[in-house]
Amino acid sequence: MECIVATLRPRSAFGGPIRGDTLFGQLCWALRHRYGEARLAELLQGYTDGTPFLVVSDAFPAGFLPRPALPLYRFAEVPGVDRKQVKKRRWLPREHFSQPLSRWLVHAVAEGDIVERIGEEGAQEKGRGLIAEHSQPHNTINRLTGTTGTGEFTPYAEAQYWFAPALALDLYITCDTRRISLDDIRQLLDDVGTSGYGRDASIGLGKFTVEDFGAGSWPAQDGSDAWMTLAPCAPQGLGFDPEKSWYQPFTRFGRHGDMAVHEGRPFKNPVLLADSAALLTPRNWQAATFTGQGLGGDGTLSRAMKETVHQGYAPVLAVRLEA
Repeated sequence: MECIVATLRPRSAFGGPIRGDTLFGQLCWALRHRYGEARLAELLQGYTDGTPFLVVSDAFPAGFLPRPALPLYRFAEVPGVDRKQVKKRRWLPREHFSQPLSRWLVHAVAEGDIVERIGEEGAQEKGRGLIAEHSQPHNTINRLTGTTGTGEFTPYAEAQYWFAPALALDLYITCDTRRISLDDIRQLLDDVGTSGYGRDASIGLGKFTVEDFGAGSWPAQDGSDAWMTLAPCAPQGLGFDPEKSWYQPFTRFGRHGDMAVHEGRPFKNPVLLADSAALLTPRNWQAATFTGQGLGGDGTLSRAMKETVHQGYAPVLAVRLEA
């Protein structure tokens, strides 16, 4: 599997953060539109048997990685910083990845620190987070009365999320280049960025451009014996050591997107995942670029589209878990 890092530049508000499993689904729809349903079906062969053609991470602030889901006592104490401020240190500069895991909290920074680092425009908004939430009113007009009203015509508001000015996002992708080319993946990312990612893409949300895209090595630690995940994944039944694995549970209440949302049954069955930044220790460690398993494909995820699959895989970075 080839390792890729893509850099995205947000160009509009978003309906939520970019999550790897959701982005994979949109890339599959983009692939179907551009290359046809037969090509998508070909690439999905073996997906639930441990041979994905593509695995996509969440989008992280460029140059930073999430702090793993380790309890705080596993990290070295940060001198002169109270516990409340320590808990805000959620992002590790990538240049410190090679440091011992116990030292990561010392080098980690809070969201406000990233905003101050990313340029003059972003620095002017000191104290803001990476994403600012704003309420956007919506109206549905009754064409008989020409006004809003009650029931389905009641005005409502939904949250829109704006990334900090000048913020770029890193996306970690691992793919089988024998089955799909890097040029095709870049094109699919461009297609999703043009049409929009996530909720309310049809009314202008979720736009981004791909500023950089290239193969290269991912950061790793010497003497690695565990994996840090970069997207939600399904580790159930894969033999991880429960005494040396930490994660936050995450339930995905999925819905079909694109054309399938109009087929009358848009909701998928929920799936239970380990959230991004899980630390998973296999009993027999070996080098890998992803972990997890493909879900669905047999009607268990969707009654409307029995062939539906869900990315239960996640790209991983190799780390050394200290005793």
